[in-house]
Amino acid sequence: MLKHIAVVLALLGSGAQAQQAGPLEWSPCPNDKAGMECADLKVPVDWQKTGGREITLKLGRLKATGASEGSVLVAYGGPGGPGIAITRSGDWWDKLRRRMDIVTWDTRGYGEQFGGLSTGLPCTWTRIPLPDFPGDDADFGRLSDTNRGYAEACRNKDPEFFANMSSADNAKDMEAIRKALGGAKLNFYGASYAGFYGQAYARLFPGQVRTMVLDGTWNHSTTGWTGELEEMAKSNQQALDRFFGWCAAGTCGEVPAKWRKLVAEADRTPIPAKGAGVAYKGRDLQAFAISSARQGVTAWPGLAQDISMAAEGDASGFLPDRGARYPDQSTGVTECLDWPRPAGRAELETTIHRLRRLAPDAGTANTLATGTLGCVGWPVRVTNPPAPLPKGLPPMLGAGAWGESDAVQRVLKQVPGSATIRHDGPGHTLYGFNTCARDHIDRYFTDRVLPAAVTSC
Repeated sequence: MLKHIAVVLALLGSGAQAQQAGPLEWSPCPNDKAGMECADLKVPVDWQKTGGREITLKLGRLKATGASEGSVLVAYGGPGGPGIAITRSGDWWDKLRRRMDIVTWDTRGYGEQFGGLSTGLPCTWTRIPLPDFPGDDADFGRLSDTNRGYAEACRNKDPEFFANMSSADNAKDMEAIRKALGGAKLNFYGASYAGFYGQAYARLFPGQVRTMVLDGTWNHSTTGWTGELEEMAKSNQQALDRFFGWCAAGTCGEVPAKWRKLVAEADRTPIPAKGAGVAYKGRDLQAFAISSARQGVTAWPGLAQDISMAAEGDASGFLPDRGARYPDQSTGVTECLDWPRPAGRAELETTIHRLRRLAPDAGTANTLATGTLGCVGWPVRVTNPPAPLPKGLPPMLGAGAWGESDAVQRVLKQVPGSATIRHDGPGHTLYGFNTCARDHIDRYFTDRVLPAAVTSC
């Protein structure tokens, strides 16, 4: 599936030549109360057609409170997290702003529905329960057609825009922003899914990187996608193992044995959440349990109670407090351009068996083996597949809590001299919530000084 990576990347790298004429025109952002300025930047819908149709990116800037030494471009993932709204909603950047401007943007396509101010893709994103694994080739075909139907409802509104929503397209937008800011080398902070924008940028424009921070993201820089799926499953198993270890040392030592029996029984006959009109299969319970286990000791007593209750025939404890009642996913307009999808049921079955063997308690839940089920049958090919980082990049900095720091380190081991900040505890991304990590990241941006190769915070 990845054998054409070199050709695809060569095509991706042929764009990003356009540059807006003249300087950006900054003015107060709409409804601003944080002192943020905004500006518009025109970029091509399709970076392979730089003389064609354009869209507008809305940029936001918090100017340095002291003498500015440059800009840091920040993005928060999602995909679709509105950079302007998030950046002006807190005081994360106050210390860094003493020396540097903070610049962000609302990513392409994710407009009003996501609180974004850039040109939006004119369709409605939906959230649907994750589909079951197909039991035979006919089921696989039906899954393909169902997904195509969801995709076409969005694609038909603007086929060109729909096909140019990958992380590589965002990376090319980042290059246009860098040029519009004056052309200095890029300083980039990418949280969560925005870490994939950063990895794509590093592949496409390695000579333009000054500093890059990947915070709480996954590895999209590998030739061994199967191996990365395995690492996801093992990380989920580690999350449950931490919880089971806590139980073994406390008052719920019987829970680990109950868990495997419960999952096996739920796969045969779904466990009802009494009074809610829903019932959960084993993979559903695994997804909820992994999410709870990753929250740490504050969530573990409740998880132990939920498992014991479900073992008695009532899975009501696993019902989410809000939102969808089953593990779900959104319309994968960006994701389905970034991640390999199974070509057929045989390939999928092989992956399922491998992950279940490696992670007997976690299975395939909360990995991209399940996350890409919604991309089967997608009407647009994967345009930004995983691929290694090139040589010649400057040392980079990663950060993450349980599991995330391991994934980031698998990216950065390709870049000599890089460092990773680890938090041995729960959480998703570190910069906004961990002052130790924030201090290291700020120093790296301002002075290009990295902490020790593996640093605990």
